Amino acid sequence: MKNIYFLSDAHLGSWGIPHGRTQERRLVRFLDSIKEKAGAIYLLGDIFDFWYEYKYVVPRGYTRFLGKLSELTDMGVEIHFFTGNHDIWAYNYLERECGVILHKQPLTTEIYGKVFFMAHGDGLGDPSKKFKLLRWVFHNSFCQVAFSTIHPRWSIWMGQTWAKHSYLKHKETGIPPYMGENKEFLVRYTRQYMQMHPNIDYYMYGHRHIELDLQLTKKARVMILGDWINQFTYAVFDGEHMFLEEFIEGESRP
Repeated sequence: MKNIYFLSDAHLGSWGIPHGRTQERRLVRFLDSIKEKAGAIYLLGDIFDFWYEYKYVVPRGYTRFLGKLSELTDMGVEIHFFTGNHDIWAYNYLERECGVILHKQPLTTEIYGKVFFMAHGDGLGDPSKKFKLLRWVFHNSFCQVAFSTIHPRWSIWMGQTWAKHSYLKHKETGIPPYMGENKEFLVRYTRQYMQMHPNIDYYMYGHRHIELDLQLTKKARVMILGDWINQFTYAVFDGEHMFLEEFIEGESRP
């Protein structure tokens, strides 16, 4: 029985991260370290800081990461790629060229007899009206077609600049720490969702850039996976136990 891995929020290619190439190499080393042990890897969104696919053009860079994804899928490892709020605009390039399985909506699936609900986490209970408006614009098909008419020289620059501004703003204000069960919107959403879906064992999210492992009931457990900018955290399920771990230069620790 092989392990199942979960991670999110690498924001590869961010113009706001000074150690971006080192960060990408670190993620690639992690993927390389688990390739013989992994049955599947779930990438739960915002793996890229900005990703927009044209029919014949994709953003430059990420060659080490994309090559490692292709190597793993060629080996038979399932790679599940969830779009987040920074890489919404993935269409079929990653599926065709790298062999990943693309998810644009939350996924409920069974793994080793346990039921998982997985999503990036954006749009699930977030009360911010500004964020809801931006999310609607980014997901709107007309807006996507209109953006596609802009030459990649400018559209990708615009997207990278916007993403950098967003990252630096959050860096300046700081990521809000865990706010408690009554205020953390992903926990609130999970509590509401589980009332109608009592069969789910694990709820897995990214988006918030915090580490959280919370047992809500005897059955239901919610995990927020941190990030791969500063924390380098991931979850691993061995078929019986779930652990939240940190990758440290080829090693992992609970």
